[in-house]
Amino acid sequence: MSQPPIGILSTGTYIPTPRMTSEKIAEATGIPRSVIEERFGILEKPIPGPNDHPCVMGAKAAKRALRRAKVDPLEIDLILSISEEHKEHPLMVSGIKIQQLIGAKNAWSVDVAQRCCTTIAALKMAKGLMQADSSLKTVLLAGGYRNSDLVDFKNPRVSFMYNLAAGGGAILLRRGHDQNVLLGSSLITDGDFADDVHIPHGGTINPLSPEDLGTGKVMFEVTDVEGLKTRLSERSHTNFMKVIRESVERSEEERQEIDYLALLHMKRSAHTATLSELGLQLDQSFYLERYGHIGQVDSILSIERGVGAKRVKDGDLIVMASAGFSYAWGAQAIRWGQRR
Repeated sequence: MSQPPIGILSTGTYIPTPRMTSEKIAEATGIPRSVIEERFGILEKPIPGPNDHPCVMGAKAAKRALRRAKVDPLEIDLILSISEEHKEHPLMVSGIKIQQLIGAKNAWSVDVAQRCCTTIAALKMAKGLMQADSSLKTVLLAGGYRNSDLVDFKNPRVSFMYNLAAGGGAILLRRGHDQNVLLGSSLITDGDFADDVHIPHGGTINPLSPEDLGTGKVMFEVTDVEGLKTRLSERSHTNFMKVIRESVERSEEERQEIDYLALLHMKRSAHTATLSELGLQLDQSFYLERYGHIGQVDSILSIERGVGAKRVKDGDLIVMASAGFSYAWGAQAIRWGQRR
């Protein structure tokens, strides 16, 4: 028996108002502004205001998605939180907080965490759960991201994270919805990267002490810079291309040409090279130079901006693609609108 389609009813994003410009990033890092803009690919990025907490931003994005779809929060059966682990309070279950904030009293919730691949992983999980359990008719993915709090601009070892920003994103799914249908997906993880990027203190190995506050011990650190660079050079691009292509192949569509690639923010040269290798033009994606990297929200934001710029059309084959420490690569194919 064929499985019912799982389609996207709507998406929602929340972007904080405050901005950190390329000029301010240059001042904070000592890197020339031209390099920040041209190589890092950042003109500006959103940073959190005083009330822009991860679950709050995720809830705001969720409310926008619900309004767009004209869906009552009481219709939601399941919430998959895609919030980062850096959130309002340690050890809190962010999905249940989002449930409270949006009034989804009939739902149950669980948190998903896979760094910048969290949205991709949550979509794969949601599709499987909804096809296996007919009681799950409406599922919400929502969460917020502000790991930018944890970046020390004076630490050159974490320069690849200078683009981290803040925001929230949401995707509303419906079982049996035959538009914006979730197709194939692919995920890869590699345990060889598990210890590369972390916060030195605050866990059970090195418990946090009062003296650690305000020091680099509670900011992102890289343990083996050269080793990380070598392993990324050897594996990252290959794995990234693999998950993108596998997501399309597993979609079993007659047309397997990608029409739009919803990418995470990366260096400008890497973004261009990725599109080129897949035979895509610059207008078949959206470069997030005014948003930076909002973790797992990037691909949702790219779709919204792509639709707004009319780069995404009815019947297009979209691929959401992301990668993140520790290390994961993921891609999700979507047939946007109705089948051509």
